Amino acid sequence: MLVLVAPGQGAQTPGFLTPWLELDGAADRLAAWSQAIGLDLTHYGTQADADAIRDTAVAQPLLVAAGLLSAGALGPAPGGTAPDAVAGHSVGEITAAALAGVLDDAAALQLVRKRGLAMADAAAITQTGMSALLGGEPDAVLPHLEKLGLTPANVNGAGQIVAAGTMEQLAALAEDKPEGTRRVVPLKVAGAFHTEHMGPAVAALDEAAKELSPADPKVRYVSNKDGAAVASGAEVIARLVGQVANPVRWDLCMETFQELGVTALIELCPGGTLTGLAKRALPGVKTLALKTPDDLDAARALIAEHSQTA
Repeated sequence: MLVLVAPGQGAQTPGFLTPWLELDGAADRLAAWSQAIGLDLTHYGTQADADAIRDTAVAQPLLVAAGLLSAGALGPAPGGTAPDAVAGHSVGEITAAALAGVLDDAAALQLVRKRGLAMADAAAITQTGMSALLGGEPDAVLPHLEKLGLTPANVNGAGQIVAAGTMEQLAALAEDKPEGTRRVVPLKVAGAFHTEHMGPAVAALDEAAKELSPADPKVRYVSNKDGAAVASGAEVIARLVGQVANPVRWDLCMETFQELGVTALIELCPGGTLTGLAKRALPGVKTLALKTPDDLDAARALIAEHSQTA
């Protein structure tokens, strides 16, 4: 059984889309998406520097476009892939919704463009950020974050929790780590996502969601909210809206993968983060990160070997 996963914000690096645009049709697809959402994805994926693609309004549509491009390149199954389940981390959930057939590519890109702009506006109200805590047990980490006024915005499993809050709160965390925590690493994001600070973005995204006509998932869709497999397209969209201001429970998603009997996991471009978590939390599951088109042959072989629907 194979699960296809899409990474979230912070996975992007300067120029990461350059090799993908050498594939047949990829440049044309990206150009069409760019025109549709009023954002030059080609420029940001190939020429822009790290600061430019750190901008939430840019990073989010760029990551969804990258996920869809790399999924399409896998072929030849309908939609480009034949996973038994799909999931995405944070904004990657929109990529997953498109892969599951809940949204078409154009609707997914339009939704993520609005999401990125709304979250950027919300982030501009107060200077906030996020830091990853590596190591430490939840029983020690979570009360410590509460004491500092921080939110556990991403509970990622495999010894990783991401804290979010004001810059002052994060500075206090850097000086006062929870017991057992090895490191506190500031993330390359522009706000305290999945916290109360994103409240204004929820209303904006709710309005955008009213324009959508979602279909029910054609493959199992695993939600960040609680790790549940969601069978209703309308429920998928409702959860996408609510997740903007609520914690990502990737730990529960991985528990669901394990319960489903997943034997292989492929992470779409720009892969690396989620496969790293899976290697620690899902022993025995084969993992592969799509970093460049050079990884496609190995990914296709993994799909052929492990997908029940291939």
